[in-house]
Amino acid sequence: MPPAEATDDRAQALLELLAGPGAVLRADQAEAISALVDDRRRVLLVQATGWGKSAVYWIATALNRSAGGGPTLVVSPLLALMRDQVEAASRMGLAAETVNSTNVDAWTGILERLDRDEIDVLLISPERLNAASFRPRLDDLTDRLGMLVVDEAHAVSDWSHDFRPDYGRIVTLLERVGDDVPVLACTATANARVVEDVEGQIGRDTVTFRGPLGRESLSLAVLHLQDGPTRLAWLAAYVAQHRPVRGHAGIVYTLTVDDAERTADFLTATGLDVRAYSSRLAPDDREQAEADLKANRLDAVVATSALGMGYDKPDLAFVAHLGAPSSPIAYYQQVGRAGRAIDHAEVVLLPTGKDERIWRHFDLDGIPSESETSRVLDALDVGQGRPPSVPMLELEVNVRRTRLDLLLKVLDVAGAVTRQGAGWALTGQPYAYDAERYRSLAQARRREHDAMRALLSRDFDGCLMRFLTDQLDDPATDPCGRCGGCTGWQPEVEIDPEVLEQARTFLRDVDVPLFARRQWASGLEDAHGVGGRIDVERRPQVGRALTTGDDGWTDLVDRVLLGEQAALDEAVAGIAEVLARWSWPARPTQVVPVPSPRHADLNAKLAARIGALGRLPVRPALLGDPDRPPQQEQANGPHKAANALATYRRDPSVALDRGPVLLVDTAHDSGWTAAVCAWLLTQDHSHLVLPLALTTRLPVTLGGPA
Repeated sequence: MPPAEATDDRAQALLELLAGPGAVLRADQAEAISALVDDRRRVLLVQATGWGKSAVYWIATALNRSAGGGPTLVVSPLLALMRDQVEAASRMGLAAETVNSTNVDAWTGILERLDRDEIDVLLISPERLNAASFRPRLDDLTDRLGMLVVDEAHAVSDWSHDFRPDYGRIVTLLERVGDDVPVLACTATANARVVEDVEGQIGRDTVTFRGPLGRESLSLAVLHLQDGPTRLAWLAAYVAQHRPVRGHAGIVYTLTVDDAERTADFLTATGLDVRAYSSRLAPDDREQAEADLKANRLDAVVATSALGMGYDKPDLAFVAHLGAPSSPIAYYQQVGRAGRAIDHAEVVLLPTGKDERIWRHFDLDGIPSESETSRVLDALDVGQGRPPSVPMLELEVNVRRTRLDLLLKVLDVAGAVTRQGAGWALTGQPYAYDAERYRSLAQARRREHDAMRALLSRDFDGCLMRFLTDQLDDPATDPCGRCGGCTGWQPEVEIDPEVLEQARTFLRDVDVPLFARRQWASGLEDAHGVGGRIDVERRPQVGRALTTGDDGWTDLVDRVLLGEQAALDEAVAGIAEVLARWSWPARPTQVVPVPSPRHADLNAKLAARIGALGRLPVRPALLGDPDRPPQQEQANGPHKAANALATYRRDPSVALDRGPVLLVDTAHDSGWTAAVCAWLLTQDHSHLVLPLALTTRLPVTLGGPA
């Protein structure tokens, strides 16, 4: 190998190809490159976003390849990151390709080029490590690998804010690569515990380079605005101030996909050029949105965390959060999108009333429980027949689909189960639930929530940036002197009263459709005598709800549930507006309340008030079993459907006319209560059944990785 001095000179020349004339290699970059190229070491880089971690592996790759080394494999979590990295590699004359879920048609050609050693860098997601179509190639690649790179390496650790089970496969990969294969792991979001864990995963006397995480270009502020309409109107004014004609574009982050789409719709209605970005967006549309944001052709992108790690826009002028991330580390990661190559950028956090509910849903509900894990293993240990598919497992295990998928993935990574065709089977390898590990992980999540509560407190008077870097155990942290905590700084934004009223009307006038179930869940034939498609004349129509629980009606639902008469009056007035906007196929002629175990009395009150509004008779044509468990305790479709079928029955003593039925319920969750009630109400006559609910209780949709 060449001496370190020669490596530094060549690295500097390559950096200028990558970043342009005048770019200067940082001391830690030079040392990390030397450790990889000259010493063939395993290296961990913990450096601030925008520091230049990717430059280290591109330069090291170029030096390795020029010396006859094999290709570099980069394990990277997000498509946006992969696209940016491929573009960066080309600037250095490296041939880089990616194998991911969006370019399946190109895999054959890419892998053939890899076999011919025509590709310098292959980027894959961690999920590809277990793909049957890729594993044989991975075995061959491992034998001739020049370097392994694990980007966003904090995801390897259980203690990370966004641990991904498939990253656990990297540990196996690390064990398979030769001792002379250099390994680089990179992250900007790792506290001391995560660093120690990742060092242990990488192994072999890891060399760690850790730098200061503070960002001198950023001004941070937390703004407590009174309600959803005010936050939307504030955002409209704020984004308008930063339009590209005056500066540069920015990102508005939301916690859910629905919020991203709704917020983008409102900002667009005020005349701004924005686009929603989430896991729902088609791959081509994602790529176009990234390019338009980078070129300042948009005022802003309203995004979930799907636009996150690795997206590189050096002149991003602002990041605004509509809703607080669940951990300081996750927040810091998104903060780091802004101000990489400009003198000043702003980061503004607007907490909402539903933030903590979302934190609990995703952070704590994402931790496998021992009882659920045991039920999955027991369901697989049947010893006969074909391996059960996920829908078949749902019949046996009362776990919602997304959580069941997570449990199977965790067990797959641990080697306890394996996919066989469309089903899953036990491998025979012993599995012991690590109760202490998951208990500690839940405690860590709760500590993160506590830290965010402290940051969001109206009494918080410290440096916001220092708080974040302290949470990351940054040893070199001082007050920034720029943030709202240090100086009282807040963006000077004047809300237009007309836009505020527009926001209030927008949120209250957004129709909330309740879509009908079309197919019975599996496994109901023997116990309940139903199966297959639900006949069109027996299923409900598309219904309506007043609210999703966090929009222009704010905390109305909670107040109604507490028995406040004024809140009920307000809700009924809002429902009247929903009914007036509803383009139903025929006007209802009668109202039927759902006798739910939890809300029978409230449903009866709502039905009576709605009946009085429309001068419609209220007919309690359904009976409910008050001793049945509520639907919220059922975790998946088969169990919710079975529970509803066991809870409700038709009261033959109450006659219905042949006209449409308005079916009134407090909360619409999965749609199975409405489906079963409609099926019961139509068993004698063909009625149109129109579900109407006060609120939806649908699971929150997370904008996750590609």
